[in-house]
Amino acid sequence: MAATINLIVAFLRNLGLGVDEGEVPDNTFLPGLRITAGAIVFDRRKLHWAGDLLHEAGHLAMTPSTRRGALSDDLADQENETHAGEAEATAWAYAATVALGLTPDVLFHPGGYHGKSQALIATYGAGVYPGCRGLSEAGMALIGEAARLRGLPPYPHMLRWLRE
Repeated sequence: MAATINLIVAFLRNLGLGVDEGEVPDNTFLPGLRITAGAIVFDRRKLHWAGDLLHEAGHLAMTPSTRRGALSDDLADQENETHAGEAEATAWAYAATVALGLTPDVLFHPGGYHGKSQALIATYGAGVYPGCRGLSEAGMALIGEAARLRGLPPYPHMLRWLRE
């Protein structure tokens, strides 16, 4: 898992997202991971699933840049932010998984998604992408006819990774 973590961290940092390795308390919403002042802090010894880094990065990336730095902890208020909810964060994380050449089970691991990981692997594997419309409406990806008309690849290809 160390190599996967390193790959993900390098990718996220290259995008301009804050990712720091440090001590994380035991009582966080995800083991070994927390969000502090718009940055991911992870504890390699406590992190159970590398894919959790991608999902939480999806929340950060889908938050408008003017509000990103204020995000901390469980991100519960993100459901009120247009195009920054769970579906969009998951779609963003899936696109990152594809871009990194990782298998879907890295993101959709057995310990997450309320027991629906296998269903999500099947759904995304069948080309059904919950949340991708929000990425499109935020100008981050193209779907369907819009991609064809512009001669660009559709989602999961991303036009840009961070919301302005």
